[in-house]
Amino acid sequence: MRATSIPKHEKTFFKNKIDSHGKKFNLADKTIPIKGTSEVMHYISCRRENNDNSFYYESKFKKTQIVIHFTAGYLKGDIATLTTPSNHVSVPFIIARNGAILNMWSSAYWSYHLGPGAIGGNTAGSKRTIAIEISNIGFLNKVGDNLVSAYSNTDVYCNLDENNFFTKLETPYREHQYFATFTNNQYKSLITLLRYLCAQYNIPRAFLAEKERYLTGSADEIPNFKGIVSHVNYRSSGKWDIGPAFDWDRLINGVDS
Repeated sequence: MRATSIPKHEKTFFKNKIDSHGKKFNLADKTIPIKGTSEVMHYISCRRENNDNSFYYESKFKKTQIVIHFTAGYLKGDIATLTTPSNHVSVPFIIARNGAILNMWSSAYWSYHLGPGAIGGNTAGSKRTIAIEISNIGFLNKVGDNLVSAYSNTDVYCNLDENNFFTKLETPYREHQYFATFTNNQYKSLITLLRYLCAQYNIPRAFLAEKERYLTGSADEIPNFKGIVSHVNYRSSGKWDIGPAFDWDRLINGVDS
């Protein structure tokens, strides 16, 4: 899908409330205060119309960490995948490219999101962390003058002259040099959401040092780190969320302000 077509794609979900698998959702605008501040967070409650909750576990565990992901997809498909009945691979929050924060289920509960082979164990890690997915196609491959998604060499995301839609790294990250950019609204919403979650669950507004930020951590370090990390810190291969093609300085400054 071309980057220029994504706004229309997202609008159809918010209008029709149907994901790419045909599942229907109830959407409701919500506002919640951020503890210890005068700020509030605006979000959208996004629940299955048939009340299906089989893709997460309604059991609570102490939360010590937040893990940021990107979806490697587009919003309707992201929602479809992360609400697959009885699959138990899901996240409580998805941030659309328009900045909407979709809350799929209570962040006090849990579902798998780190994956097999995750440092410290997928089950233990998924229980004590809160996962956020940012809707973003991820790395892009260069084919002629186009950048295409990992799904197909004909799935053109943008042209090389549309440089607002991609970041080109000087040094490839995990063998890829081109990555789809995140929107200004996504950065703003992610900052607000992190400020809310850190206050709500007493999680430090702490980030890994830059030299460790894009690496897979050790079994002693990452599971015990209290703060904000990303999926690549748990997986040494097969994942690119979220490496250096992301404005970490903007995020850290916003969360710490």
